[in-house]
Amino acid sequence: MAATAQPNVKNVWLGGVEPMKASYGKLMMWFFLVSDTFTFSALLVSYGLVRYSYPAYAGKVVDFVSSPTYWPIPEKVFDALPFLHGLHAPLIFVGIMTFILIFSSVTMVLAVEAGHRNDRATVEKYMLWTLLGGATFLGCQAWEWTHFIHGTEGGTVIKEIVDGSWVSKTVFGANLTVNQYGPPAFADFFFFITGFHGTHVFSGVVLNFLVFYRTATGTYERRGHYEMVEKVGLYWHFVDLVWVFVFTFFYLV
Repeated sequence: MAATAQPNVKNVWLGGVEPMKASYGKLMMWFFLVSDTFTFSALLVSYGLVRYSYPAYAGKVVDFVSSPTYWPIPEKVFDALPFLHGLHAPLIFVGIMTFILIFSSVTMVLAVEAGHRNDRATVEKYMLWTLLGGATFLGCQAWEWTHFIHGTEGGTVIKEIVDGSWVSKTVFGANLTVNQYGPPAFADFFFFITGFHGTHVFSGVVLNFLVFYRTATGTYERRGHYEMVEKVGLYWHFVDLVWVFVFTFFYLV
């Protein structure tokens, strides 16, 4: 009886560095990022649906007054700067935050490139810059949340029904039930979307610190490669890219 022909298994993935020359760790990171993309997409799509269920402010921007009956204008809400009380600077602070996060993505690229060359000192340098950029962004976001929660000095007068009659009251700041700046849904989405993204940034900062520490202690140099820098870099670039969409949808549209 003739022997059965054996298949050519040279190009079959047997758990090594294939497929597409991607290691198991990088492949799993890509799977995680794809799944996380759906989560952020759902949040942004939900925001868009609710946003356009409310009427827009019909008057001039300079005459804008906050009201729960229409969606607020972002440049009239996010117009403050730390230590510059009373200065009207629309979207300047969030623009600085965006620049810091994007700059940290550039330093991460440089760290990954240095890792490909097994240049330990350069990896340390650029991972430190990336770490500082992420921590600075979180600090800026903490200030923005604090200002958003406490509100402005004058507050906003709203009307609500109490015991069958309309009553006026002044609302300061925002939480998950009341909102000085507009409908409560605006504050809800602000906290959920920016908070969910901020959690990702915090996780990225922790991972960046671990990579920096292990680089400084020579762990990757002893392994002979810096693949972990590249895997964490994929996550950090994803976090930065998501912020571009959050910034566009929430602050600009």
